[in-house]
Amino acid sequence: MDLLSIILVIASLLPFAASDGQGDALYDMKLKLNATGSQLSDWNQNQVNPCTWNSVICDNNNHVVQVTLASMGFTGVLSPRIGDLEYLNVLSLPGNNISGGIPEEFGNLSRLTSLDLEDNLLVGPIPASLGRLSKLQLLILSQNNLNGSIPDTLASILSLTDIRLAYNKLTGQIPSQLFQVARYNFSGNNLTCGANFLHPCASNMSYQGSSRGSTIGIVLGTVGGLMGLLIIWAVFIICNGRRKSHLREIFVDVSGEDDRRIAFGQLKRFAWRELQLATDNFSEKNVLGQGGFGKVYKGALPDGTKIAVKRLTDYESPERLLVYPFMQNLSVAYRLREFKPGEPILDWSARKRVAIGTARGLEYLHEHCNPKIIHRDVKAANVLLDEGFEPVVGDFGLAKLVDVQKTSVTTQVRGTMGHIAPEYLSTGKSSERTDVFGYGIMLLELVTGQRAIDFSRLEEEDDVLLLDHVKKLQREGHLDAIVDRNLNSCYNGQEVEMMIQIALLCTQASPEDRPSMSEVVRMLEGEGLAERWEEWQQVEVTRRQDYERMQQRFDWGEDSIYNQDAIELSAGR
Repeated sequence: MDLLSIILVIASLLPFAASDGQGDALYDMKLKLNATGSQLSDWNQNQVNPCTWNSVICDNNNHVVQVTLASMGFTGVLSPRIGDLEYLNVLSLPGNNISGGIPEEFGNLSRLTSLDLEDNLLVGPIPASLGRLSKLQLLILSQNNLNGSIPDTLASILSLTDIRLAYNKLTGQIPSQLFQVARYNFSGNNLTCGANFLHPCASNMSYQGSSRGSTIGIVLGTVGGLMGLLIIWAVFIICNGRRKSHLREIFVDVSGEDDRRIAFGQLKRFAWRELQLATDNFSEKNVLGQGGFGKVYKGALPDGTKIAVKRLTDYESPERLLVYPFMQNLSVAYRLREFKPGEPILDWSARKRVAIGTARGLEYLHEHCNPKIIHRDVKAANVLLDEGFEPVVGDFGLAKLVDVQKTSVTTQVRGTMGHIAPEYLSTGKSSERTDVFGYGIMLLELVTGQRAIDFSRLEEEDDVLLLDHVKKLQREGHLDAIVDRNLNSCYNGQEVEMMIQIALLCTQASPEDRPSMSEVVRMLEGEGLAERWEEWQQVEVTRRQDYERMQQRFDWGEDSIYNQDAIELSAGR
């Protein structure tokens, strides 16, 4: 099954001298921005390599090529030392409260392709030195307090495809060449554009929101306990009915869908060319991982936004590309079982946040989207963690949009063994309650740190399935034996017991007996669990009694087979 467990390549550590002062420049940038103790905490002056720092991307030679720090709340100024980052391609600092001017030294960034300083408190003129940025494609300085005229030198940047200087205090003449740029916006200034001039103040090409608002896709999960659903869905069809893997791939953009809206949010679509550029033509060096449904590539948009592009491989239907936010802290499964020595584990507080965040995300998909969305592969490996270890429900490779008037029946059962609900295995019918079952198994993963199926337990004559293993220990009252040893006893026993109870309610054999995700959310918040648990215990006791009676009925014992008394047979006929 395809996994999106590992979505980050950890840069190798090299001596700091190899960075040629990059770390010093970045650290000065941190100081000048007045970053607080919790901001850029891993930007450590004594750390050997800045390529391991959050929000910094390096190339294969450990040159810093991207710095992206959107909406961080910085209140300082821009450091002139940024101009020392000679290999920098993308600098993105929108949505902060940065004051002061734009340093002249920015004109030294000869490899820069994208500069985004939108929505800050910048003052002073636009430096004429920016005209030396011969590779610049994207220049966004809107919503600041910049004054003076637009430098004529900007007209010499032939690579510009997008320039936005709107809502500043700029005055005077706009260089005529800038009206030839594919996308431009000079609105909200006192410039030579608009109704009384030859050119409009904004181009006809629409923007997909502002640079900081062009968030990627349909939000998948929660941040700080608030659910958002964000995933970018780009659909492409392949000419000539691609049916064999060896055929050359030919892509065309889906026509007539650019402005389509659906009930679960605004769908952001990308042109094939945009994603091709973002992933360096789907280069093998950018492959983050590969599963049963295709490869996942790392990439970067022109504004510096990091993305992960899943290229779905399905030869029976048109190929699709799913674009995800790039998750800094990998997946829950990685943090539970695959973390490296010295890396942080998920403490109990973080596991609780994962439980409630994932529950709210699934509740949104099931009960607030129209049509509803069934994930069909809920597990710890498909819950990703952002920079603050907040959960994001990801990997919608199997997701289905379901009309509320119809059931969802598939001809082939797909999912991950150990997480698949029994009715889905037997009937091929998926519903919200199949997701609830998978969520219950994920809760057990959070508590135990173990996999849903583990054949090594056979060596101890134990249950292979995690669900059966936990049920047995729960009946025996061995709570300590259930909890992940990596927690080192740093957990609340009552909260662990509550999470196990909710997990067992979610994994009942009959889908009708399982709670909905909205009920799960309420139980996690302390409402209604006691009553449901008491009902479950009564049902479970009855079920076990019936099971034991059936065992006794067919368990004749060893004597019944091997130690039968001799009996006289009837005489021969």
